[in-house]
Amino acid sequence: MSRFRMYPTSAQRDSLLQQCGHTRFVWNLALEQWLMWTRDKVLTPGYVEQARQLTEARAAFTWLSEGSQTVQQQALRDFDQATKNFYRGTHRRPTWRKAGLHEGLRVVGAQARRLVKLNRKWAAVNVPKVGWVQFRLSRAVPEAKSYRINRDRSGRWHIAFAAIPTPMPAPDTGSVVGVDRGVTVSAALSTGELLTCPGLSKAECVRMKHLQLRLARCRRGSGRRARVKAAIARLHARAADRRKDWVEKTSTDLARRFDRIRVEDLRIVQMTKRPKPRTDPEQPGRYQPNRRRAKAGLNRGILSSGWGLLVRRLEDKAPGRVERVRPAYTSQTCSDCGHRAPENRKNQAVFCCVACGHEANADANAARNIAAGRAVSARRETPVQVSLKREPQLATSR
Repeated sequence: MSRFRMYPTSAQRDSLLQQCGHTRFVWNLALEQWLMWTRDKVLTPGYVEQARQLTEARAAFTWLSEGSQTVQQQALRDFDQATKNFYRGTHRRPTWRKAGLHEGLRVVGAQARRLVKLNRKWAAVNVPKVGWVQFRLSRAVPEAKSYRINRDRSGRWHIAFAAIPTPMPAPDTGSVVGVDRGVTVSAALSTGELLTCPGLSKAECVRMKHLQLRLARCRRGSGRRARVKAAIARLHARAADRRKDWVEKTSTDLARRFDRIRVEDLRIVQMTKRPKPRTDPEQPGRYQPNRRRAKAGLNRGILSSGWGLLVRRLEDKAPGRVERVRPAYTSQTCSDCGHRAPENRKNQAVFCCVACGHEANADANAARNIAAGRAVSARRETPVQVSLKREPQLATSR
């Protein structure tokens, strides 16, 4: 996806928000029909039947007919594809779309090619029922058959063209690198490099805490609460932009330098789930509040390090060259002699083998084990699992 910053006028912003509302309404209505199915009832309507119902709804409701029928039908197509992906087991269950959180629309077909280059820095796209909207040319616009327009929580508008990324050629040097992902060190390489994903500065963290305290004292629905939420969203957007920039630069550097890239096969979704409440053994019947608070801090650290985004971009830029290794005992195994023991990991940063005395950074030692494909289990060394992604796939939004 090649994303560009859009700069609509005030009238165009209102029209885009109206179109996003129509898209969200159609998606949620299709989701409600899909959730009504039970084993003792007939099948819920598919895309063709829903498109017919959409035509009848546009004739009955004037506010719905003010939007683009092409955009609304595309929302039904996206939902139909989302349900197919769910039954296929590649994606999660489709969820509800909320105002202020899911503000976007997608245009596919001949209307997606209505582009014009104004000058060296600006271009414009003709959005249905909105008109020509300008966007900044930060790079060349790819040849795409669809694009998606969305607005983030900070109020910024972006347009993303769906195009197949060009894979980067391998250096053909036979080099292999292992990548160990962590919280303190975002990515440790088997070469000894320790990479950290940038986030908010100390001053920005202080301001974030101050804004969150102000938000807790604001009355719901007030204008002051909306302004504080917008300020918090701008800080979150700044951190997300830095994280994405770091991921793009790191993945490009790894794809250009190494022939094979081995990473841990981590289940990030399960790792960042909210923990179940556990009672205090000293006070039966009372839950431990610190356990959930500590797990929430760990989840924020994992998500702010960009674990999943880094691997996904590596697979896009180096298809067929990314291998997933089981992470079992990679942090307890000595990369020099292969001895495994929990006592080898002295603390979060220091690794010292009790058998041979090898000392190294704990994350760098785990990265060397990953580079060697050494995922030790209780019985034997497990084989390296090659990523199933061979060719770059067209990025689609649900």
